Amino acid sequence: MRPKISYISPQEALSCVESGQRVFVQGSAQTPTFLLKHLAQEAPRLRDVEIVSITVYGDIFVDKPEYEGHFHVNSLFVSQSIRKAVNEGRADYVPVFLSEIPQLFGQGILPIDVALVHVSPPDQHGYCSLGLSVDIARSAIDNARFVIAQVNPNVPRTHGDGIIHASKFHAMVYCEDALHEASFGGTVSDIDQKIGQYVAELIDDGSTLQMGIGSIPNAVLQCLHNHKDLGVHTEMFSDGLVDLFDKDIINNKHKVIYPNKTVTGFALGTKRLYDYVNDNPAFAFLDIDFVNEPHIIKQNPKVVAINSAVEVDATGQICSDSIGTYQYSGVGGQMDFMRGAALSKGGKPIIALPSRTQKGISRIVPYLKQGAGVVTTRAHAHYIITEYGVAYLFGKNLRQRAKALISIAHPDDQEALERACFERFKSF
Repeated sequence: MRPKISYISPQEALSCVESGQRVFVQGSAQTPTFLLKHLAQEAPRLRDVEIVSITVYGDIFVDKPEYEGHFHVNSLFVSQSIRKAVNEGRADYVPVFLSEIPQLFGQGILPIDVALVHVSPPDQHGYCSLGLSVDIARSAIDNARFVIAQVNPNVPRTHGDGIIHASKFHAMVYCEDALHEASFGGTVSDIDQKIGQYVAELIDDGSTLQMGIGSIPNAVLQCLHNHKDLGVHTEMFSDGLVDLFDKDIINNKHKVIYPNKTVTGFALGTKRLYDYVNDNPAFAFLDIDFVNEPHIIKQNPKVVAINSAVEVDATGQICSDSIGTYQYSGVGGQMDFMRGAALSKGGKPIIALPSRTQKGISRIVPYLKQGAGVVTTRAHAHYIITEYGVAYLFGKNLRQRAKALISIAHPDDQEALERACFERFKSF
């Protein structure tokens, strides 16, 4: 018998939020915009409510200047929705490895008073699904004093750690909002295509892939249609993988961790992707402290981690989360997978980026900009790839690294880089 479910108004559900509390907000496609809009309307009675999240999408309302003193965003990753607030000093950013965020909740370093999540309707047994964004939401639910669910029939039912019984929720609010979508398709540029080809040449049949979302990952995926028996263990993925699943190029048959299944923490893309993963047992959406744990990742064969960067200095220091002091994104899971791939037998940790910005500024630089954040250290850097080739840094000294990196910089930038490196290293 289907359990009896009672829905209440958002105002009644949010009455448990009190001044001075910390409120977790689920992110990505599952950002509970409906609840956030109503939470903002509670501002007159609230002071100093801290909002904790990772990547959020859409208008989250509570970050607006008029709510200063009422709400304060303290984000574990900086996405477009809150980037302006962070860089204007109205919000804060916590640098942390994605794999370690559940420890912040579980160990009481960032105790959660209220968790706002976005779930599918209960099934006949009373179980809801966290859908496309399990990542840190599972841990937040497990550690929150109160959990409020925005229940939506548009949320896909995904398999894995995101199955939550309705009795776990202290309040349930019904809505039928469309999920947040993001299109990363677009036109793959000639530069992206060249980078994608270099990366694809490093991927052996039977490899296990981790990649982000964007034009370069899409270019890589377009170059993999002659590969065989690939696996996926990744913190996130988008539509670009779907064609490779359909053609059995990705089948996960050689993986050690969850063989025959694609492992992920969250997915973000278009409705095509959301329909594809809905009730699809070939996908396991799991807690991020498992997905991004390097000692789990390394157990898979030939892990290829493909990530990007803002800039790379001449010694291999990789800045991925800021442009100087301007906070652009976050630490995320880059280091988790760079390390996991390096420890995997036959693994390849890769940073792929265009040699120049869209404004023509070199991304291979003598020194990182003042205030830039080093997300991946030079000791962890192995492969750096631009449209001009592959620089392999592992085991190389500082001079050798500089020469390798200059060789893949834009030709018009190489002379200036050589002069700067000669001045630094005295001989070059």
